[in-house]
Amino acid sequence: MAAYPSEYELDVVLRDGETVQVRPITPADGALLVDFFERMGPESRYFRFFRVKQSLPPEEVEFFTTVDYFNRMALIVLDGDSMVAVARYDREADGAKDAEVAFAVADDQQGRGIGTELLQLLTSHARQNGVEQFRAFVLPENVQMMRVFRNSGYELRRTVDDGVYTVDFPVAYTEGARTAAEQREKRAIAASILPLFFPRTIAVIGASTRAGAIGNTLFRNLLHSGFAGAVYPVNPNASVVNSVRAYKTVTEIPDDVDLAILAVPVSAALDAARDCAKKGVRGLVVITAGFSEVGGEGDDLEDQLLDIVRKAGMRMVGPNCMGLLNTAHPVSMNATFAPIYPPAGNIAMSSQSGALGIAILEYASRNGLGISQFVSVGNKADVSGNDLLLHWEDDPSTDVILLYLESFGNPRRFARLARRVARKKPIVAVKSGRTAAGSRAASSHTGALASLDVAVDALFQQSGVIRTETLEEMFAVGALLANQPVPKGRRVGIVTNAGGPGILAADALESRGLSLPEFSKELQQRIKAQLPAEASSRNPVDMIAGATADDFRHVVHEVLNSGEVDALMVIYVPTSPAGLVEIGTSIRMAAEEYRGDTTILSVLMQSDEISGLMSSEKVRVPTFPFPENAARALARVVRHGEWLQRDPGELPAFDDVDVEGAKMIVADAISRIDDDEGGWLEPHEVAAVLGSFGIALPVSKVAADPEAAVVAAREIGGPVALKVISESALHKSDVGGVLLSVEGDEAVRGGFAAVTAAVAQHDGVLVQEMIEGGHEVLIGMTEDPNFGPMLVYGLGGVYVELLKDVAFRLNPLTDVDAAEMIEEIKGANLLKGYRNMPLGDREALKEALLRVSAMVTALPEIVDMDLNPVKVLEPGDGVRAVDARIKVRPTQPGWSPELLDLPAVVS
Repeated sequence: MAAYPSEYELDVVLRDGETVQVRPITPADGALLVDFFERMGPESRYFRFFRVKQSLPPEEVEFFTTVDYFNRMALIVLDGDSMVAVARYDREADGAKDAEVAFAVADDQQGRGIGTELLQLLTSHARQNGVEQFRAFVLPENVQMMRVFRNSGYELRRTVDDGVYTVDFPVAYTEGARTAAEQREKRAIAASILPLFFPRTIAVIGASTRAGAIGNTLFRNLLHSGFAGAVYPVNPNASVVNSVRAYKTVTEIPDDVDLAILAVPVSAALDAARDCAKKGVRGLVVITAGFSEVGGEGDDLEDQLLDIVRKAGMRMVGPNCMGLLNTAHPVSMNATFAPIYPPAGNIAMSSQSGALGIAILEYASRNGLGISQFVSVGNKADVSGNDLLLHWEDDPSTDVILLYLESFGNPRRFARLARRVARKKPIVAVKSGRTAAGSRAASSHTGALASLDVAVDALFQQSGVIRTETLEEMFAVGALLANQPVPKGRRVGIVTNAGGPGILAADALESRGLSLPEFSKELQQRIKAQLPAEASSRNPVDMIAGATADDFRHVVHEVLNSGEVDALMVIYVPTSPAGLVEIGTSIRMAAEEYRGDTTILSVLMQSDEISGLMSSEKVRVPTFPFPENAARALARVVRHGEWLQRDPGELPAFDDVDVEGAKMIVADAISRIDDDEGGWLEPHEVAAVLGSFGIALPVSKVAADPEAAVVAAREIGGPVALKVISESALHKSDVGGVLLSVEGDEAVRGGFAAVTAAVAQHDGVLVQEMIEGGHEVLIGMTEDPNFGPMLVYGLGGVYVELLKDVAFRLNPLTDVDAAEMIEEIKGANLLKGYRNMPLGDREALKEALLRVSAMVTALPEIVDMDLNPVKVLEPGDGVRAVDARIKVRPTQPGWSPELLDLPAVVS
């Protein structure tokens, strides 16, 4: 019987927002199963067994709880310590492609979406274990079960015989099934988060009477922010806190409590959480520190805290956080200990750092940036950035999402959610820790080139997340997105009263890929109509130092309405004490009068506070202190606009691949290697796996001695390449383990001796068909422990690590991803006939990238791979992987990457 990893002990959010635990059944669950059966009503038993079964005899209990997790699989659902549902499938025969599926949900738990989530998990497991189709027998009266199947998104085929429906459906994860699951996930997570942001009642556990204490500050902030509901202080040593009656425990509060905030010593935190569970609290914010951030015993305490939260169906922010706030008028909740309450606005933000969160709120307030909601997530034991993305996706008060990230909990899920959410609302992120990881040990070219930050860049690029270098830049980009439309293109106009800043702006914009188009003669004439003769009407427009408020208003109006730019940057250098207010007002008024979708931003080069000057009820013009800041923010936003217009692409399906054959080769290799860390495939195994996915290789033969090499070379014909086979020769060319264009028996014998002499030990020589000509590129893959498979493409050969002209993407690749990787590197023009060089077969190269992606998806055992070099031949001749290495490692039984990214699964 296969063992099961802890990864399959999952917490799932239901449609009512509460969580339950799902795991595989074990033989030790007999008592739970009997108790569950006895709580099933007669109708539920009838629907499950087609008769009103009175009891479960011991032999049936043993049968139902003893499964092999392959031909027979069962999942149970726990709510607290009670079993509330079970789902199972049984193959019709050992290794059969069809399986019968059955579900049972406790009477008092029906209607919560448990059956739907079990179906999702069961089909996922079935897919990974070779089951292609489920069959269910359903009585006509079992309307709820039929609804589960109908709403699943799978393609159903129903027949009826003897009054029983037979429902057949393939378990392949179709677009319809994914869409249905994602919609359920969004509703469920939003419902679970709601008590955190929109509570009716709040209890502050640890509300201190001592001024300056965190509990006291937090309680005062709630009162002073104008929270619309009731706030209860909990303090066992005080009867009153800040003139409000206090309670010794949360359980003594006479009313229901939606949200509880824990600001108690770590030694008291678990008991306080248990009290909240007894009280039926829905949301928990744990300010208390001393958990996983300190390691050791803190890790265990955090695990216990999370167990209390999950079993009670609560959602938790923290621990080790500074709280959250919601500026929405019906709530007005400042549940933080920060001294600042920012103005209301349309920017939502999550910060992983509590201390930094205080500085962030202060910066937002000082610069007049309106915040809709703010969360300090702390250790992210429960509520994560992914949950917040789902919550903010449809939040009417939020238009822009800002994230400060120190780590990722579930990058695969983040990528899926961000890709969807970013098309509705821009996501701007600062990810710290750019240089901490460094490069991996160079067991492959791909591994040497990859780093944690490369993975983050790839994730953000594919997901449409705008990455900024600093918090200041993040707010600059956020302010631009929150108050102006996203530019439709790269054309930028500049209007200024000083030539120097205009030149700085032009240089900064063009260095970031934006363009300053020459204005038409008609537009230049309209601009000149109100300017002195010495002013320049070209782009940049230099109105000279004497420009008046009317001059600014006139020129801004003309450029905005010209249709000749996608964005306009207005720069003013103060020339008099009163000039700033006059000029700023004129720029703002011109923006108020404009009715189009051209982006406008201003650069007011002075030190006074001017955030309110450029805002009104009709418009807000983002303001920057220097042209370079404005150019940097605008360039980020323009690239986001291009991503929004980009075709998202499709994941291609290849009908000529032999997945099962490749799986068998990998399984046999893992058995041969017999090492938990895995090992490298033999050359013939590499060729067979790549061949299973239609990736062309030269004809190759392994020779154990010089005479065998001569025979192999004769059979191949023509000149051959000789490559030593040795575990110590990671990069054969570096040690002299490769000879090219070897022809003739004596040359082959001598070549065999030469390449094997380059290493201390060898396993023979690979004799390979010589592929002449073509461009050398690299296609590789490495398994990132957090982000999963990461693919690389770039210039190949022996200089790949020196030049580092590569592009990375996270797997899987769409057709658009593959095309962009090819165009992204500096050497892209080599395949287009640069300086009369031969053209490369770019379509075949794109297909090769997509086939590698499909192979990596189908074979999660692959952890490292180099195809280097891959020869890109002339158009019509395709590509050939001249040298290839693949490393495999056993995966845990029943585990698959898909489990990490099933909608509504939170752990």
